[in-house]
Amino acid sequence: MAVSEDGSVLATGGEDKTARIWSTKTDQCECIGVLRGHTDYINCILIEDCYVLTGSADKTVRKWDVGTCECLIVCVGHSSVIYRMICTGDFIFTSSYDRTARAWDFDTGECVRVFRGHKRGVYPLIFIPAEDEDDDDIDFDLDTNKDILVTGSADFTARTWNFETGQQLKVMKGHTGAVTCMSVDPGGRVLFTGSTDFTIRSWNMMKGTNLKVFEGHQGSVICMTVVNKIIYTGSSDHTGRAWVAEFGDNTRTYKGHKHTVSVIKIYDGMVYTACGDGTVRRFEARTATLINSYKGHTNSITGLQVVEGKLFTSSYDGTLNVWHVGSLEGDGTLNKFNPNNANNNNLTRTQNNNNNNNSSGSSSGEKSGKAKDKMKEVEKLSGVASNSVVPLEDSGDPNKIIID
Repeated sequence: MAVSEDGSVLATGGEDKTARIWSTKTDQCECIGVLRGHTDYINCILIEDCYVLTGSADKTVRKWDVGTCECLIVCVGHSSVIYRMICTGDFIFTSSYDRTARAWDFDTGECVRVFRGHKRGVYPLIFIPAEDEDDDDIDFDLDTNKDILVTGSADFTARTWNFETGQQLKVMKGHTGAVTCMSVDPGGRVLFTGSTDFTIRSWNMMKGTNLKVFEGHQGSVICMTVVNKIIYTGSSDHTGRAWVAEFGDNTRTYKGHKHTVSVIKIYDGMVYTACGDGTVRRFEARTATLINSYKGHTNSITGLQVVEGKLFTSSYDGTLNVWHVGSLEGDGTLNKFNPNNANNNNLTRTQNNNNNNNSSGSSSGEKSGKAKDKMKEVEKLSGVASNSVVPLEDSGDPNKIIID
């Protein structure tokens, strides 16, 4: 799931090989476009200006025009599943199970760099631009002032790369499990990595040295975000946690989850967690008090975004749910919507997404089996296996919009 910079457009990518564009401004959140062309499930999605970028298990990246839903560019070069993607506006960066990261020209789709060196699949990516030489407040070394790509891998390492040359700069060793998530401090000098070894580590990126080890999680660290001087993490130990970046202290633990915390986001003093138990939870960041639980999905939640008082959640159950969130009191519901209202045409579609695959004539049992195997690999890494979640009863909550 991705949201545009102005918050007006949401894009989702699914196992049905399509991406869909939604309007966030209208109450009914109409689907305003369907992007068809990938031949396997979509694993990552971004919105950049008036374009949507999608990365797929079909080993390609596609660039789409939001207005026409036309595919403008297909980036071909990876030899395995594309796992993650970031964009600077000039370049698209992708990571893959093929053990490489690549940089693509945003306008032409040409592969301009291949970053080779990892011994296993490459997962998270961060791009750190060179510091502005005109900024008098920054003390930098001309020899080290360069555009840097940072990658994390299943080979237990994070690595930094010179973007201009594609050469490896530093290898950060210390984890005893795959590096699943990363972030940097606001100054771009300290790297934070989360791993399946249950720990978070901080690193001096210029030297490649380990600064601190953050211990406390009892399961794989799956997701991470840094806000000011606080690191927020989600784990397969069923908790979210807040850490002081400088000292490594675990100051808050967000409890109550019944499965892996797969997404953690901070919005307006609130911590939002998406969980494999099909529930999104909202906590007060400072006290870790649970404010709301948003129940309704019947499988693991894969993404969430908060846009102007609306909470958008996507799930393996094939739906995009839209919730109204407000103040701390009560459930914060602004309006009530009945998903079974026949007047809301886009809310009452019941066509199975798999039917869209069948219509293309390319969903043989063999291909379907391969797709499922690939999904299991992704789910195993993230600690969220779709077949390990007990289906939840439909809450019938009228405060939720279900878009199928």
